[in-house]
Amino acid sequence: MVSGSVSILLLALAVVLIVIATGKWKVNAFVVLIVIAFAYGLAIGMPALDVVKAVREGFGGTLTYIGIVIVAGTIMGYILEKTGAALVMTQAILRVVGRSRAPLAMNIAGYVVSIPVFCDSGYVILTPLNKALAAETKTSMGVMAVALATGLYATHTMVPPTPGPLAAAATLGADLGLVIFYGMIVAIPSSLAGLAWALVFGRKYDISPGVEESYSDLLAKYGKLPSTFMSFLPLVLPIVLILLKSVADFPTRPFGNGGVRVFFDFIGDPVTALMLGVVASLFLVPRKELSVAVDSWMGQGIKDAAIILAITGAGGSFGRVLAASPMKDFIGTNMAHLPLGLFLPFAISAALKTAQGSSTVAIITTAAIVAPLQPVLGFDPAIAAVVIGAGSMVVSHANDSYFWVVSQFSNMPVNTAYKLYTSATFVVGVVAFLFAYLLSLVV
Repeated sequence: MVSGSVSILLLALAVVLIVIATGKWKVNAFVVLIVIAFAYGLAIGMPALDVVKAVREGFGGTLTYIGIVIVAGTIMGYILEKTGAALVMTQAILRVVGRSRAPLAMNIAGYVVSIPVFCDSGYVILTPLNKALAAETKTSMGVMAVALATGLYATHTMVPPTPGPLAAAATLGADLGLVIFYGMIVAIPSSLAGLAWALVFGRKYDISPGVEESYSDLLAKYGKLPSTFMSFLPLVLPIVLILLKSVADFPTRPFGNGGVRVFFDFIGDPVTALMLGVVASLFLVPRKELSVAVDSWMGQGIKDAAIILAITGAGGSFGRVLAASPMKDFIGTNMAHLPLGLFLPFAISAALKTAQGSSTVAIITTAAIVAPLQPVLGFDPAIAAVVIGAGSMVVSHANDSYFWVVSQFSNMPVNTAYKLYTSATFVVGVVAFLFAYLLSLVV
């Protein structure tokens, strides 16, 4: 094989090619990652059959752990969207904080809704309510849009079962319960930083919501909605079960080593927990629509999950090839003493995000690059997964579909979106990194 220094230079070239191919040439990320995995393996001198084996095992090994979980999470999020449960969760938050704090309410709603639902879908779901509240409280959509968008963004990039952080946890070998726990902690100040940015700078832009419907009119149009308890249950149940499994597996063994621990390990396994979440979400569906939910809604959820599964598996293939390169030993000998720490995965993720637009692709690719370096750089895998998610927020601009969802659904001119929303994504990403770093000092 080539030397360690040459393998690092080839990796830098591979990353540039990934950025150009996915960002400029618009080639599908699955194709790019698989081709680059083959090309990198052959370039560093791996035997051709070993390259094929690494690509195949990396793809299959990643999906063995994460595939069912991604599909189940996507189905659950789709059902929450179609049944109006996301709106119900927002109503509950509004009752707590009050309509006078509408930006805070939408920021919190975004934080909650985007744990199981993609941020762009969550934004579309909550936009009618966001506009109605903006009209009723006479608040600029500049404030309301950024408050909601950054709340959604924080948990979308850092809290499983959203596919990006879920895949990062699997690739890095992190305890999923800890990733959820740390991600939810770090996402709070990150989300609130977005709210503060919205309140301070959003007021400078007089953006009309452009709607005639009041908040009351909107709720009346939706008709009968699920109960608050049942709306939250599919989201809360899997998270609680996964966290209980993490507690059961603590070195102190708080539940002992007998049947109780085995029970929590079973129901808290991500596959079991997310499937129970899917079952819980079906109770939201009116009986007359149950057949539609089982057939059409679940089918659509599976279709939505397919591209994420393909990209996640391809990232695993690339990671397996990287793990077989001389790069790890070279870094351990020559670079481990450099004070890069957690800034390295943050910087790689931010560079990939800014260049090619997709947070999920940035997270999966960065995790594949960083995973082989963990032993020599000493990352806590759970913290590293959160840091990679933080980097994947920096920054959202014209090459990101979410940028266009936020700007177009909020009546926000593109130049204003750059000034107000793109700058906000930089702020929330940096704040998330800083708090993740502080968290790493105490855990």
